[in-house]
Amino acid sequence: MNQRDPLDNADVTQWPRFEQRMHRVVEHVYLHLDEPLDLMTLADIAHLSPHHWHRTYHALYGETLAATVKRLRLHRAAGWLANTTLPLERIARQSGYPNLQSFTRLFKVVYGLTPARYRAAGQHTEFAGLTCTEPGAAHAVEIRTLPAVEVVALAHTGPYMQIGLAFDGLFGRVAALGLVRPGVRMLARFFDDPSCVPEVELRAQACIAGCAPGDVAAPLTRSTLPAAECAMLVHTGPYASMGAAYRWLFGQWLVQSGREPADAPVVEEYMNSPRETAPGDLVTHIHLPLRPR
Repeated sequence: MNQRDPLDNADVTQWPRFEQRMHRVVEHVYLHLDEPLDLMTLADIAHLSPHHWHRTYHALYGETLAATVKRLRLHRAAGWLANTTLPLERIARQSGYPNLQSFTRLFKVVYGLTPARYRAAGQHTEFAGLTCTEPGAAHAVEIRTLPAVEVVALAHTGPYMQIGLAFDGLFGRVAALGLVRPGVRMLARFFDDPSCVPEVELRAQACIAGCAPGDVAAPLTRSTLPAAECAMLVHTGPYASMGAAYRWLFGQWLVQSGREPADAPVVEEYMNSPRETAPGDLVTHIHLPLRPR
């Protein structure tokens, strides 16, 4: 170690030191995915022994650092494939792979399709040209009234594809406070339109519902997601294909439904975890609040 850890100060007592140290590693990984991630450097960021810090990370987050990096790089690559026209070779290079062949091989193992095939026929393409009057249970929209729900939340500013960073910080802090209970729910609120707000300014909130009672301190907040009548779209597949689902929901279903959106943020609820679930099996409920008739 080349410097003293500020968390060693005696007056720092809000959360266990290991959680804060590991979250510094997670933040560094999110912000430096384009760069080689040296384990010794990350040990220094964590201010823990190079021999033991990775075992601590694995115990806290349930996956190895290598698995985290692979998952995040492929998640970002899938987003580029679904939503941009970047050349495949550039996506492979920016994802940390030495050539397109190695990137293609690993991407197919995780996503079930080669990058080229995923761009042409991934889940995001299922929404192209589909109208809300066509049959197809995969894209059926259900109108339902959601009850109010109490949540513990952590704000996120930046690309919506990086909301996972806020969830990592939120879960670590809530767990350190002893507030996690079985059956907690993961939700997110998105306040801005990514088509007209710069990515670096997009505002969102990662939320956990079902936490035990207890005091929280900044940057955490307790709040209530209000009851609302919503249009719910069940999205199955990689988070990278969510943009296409939103474009269909707003551009097809909403304009043909006779309903108007309420002045309230969209809420997503994540029914399973990307750490434990293949990208193609991820299930997300997208809730679009509606004005009363």
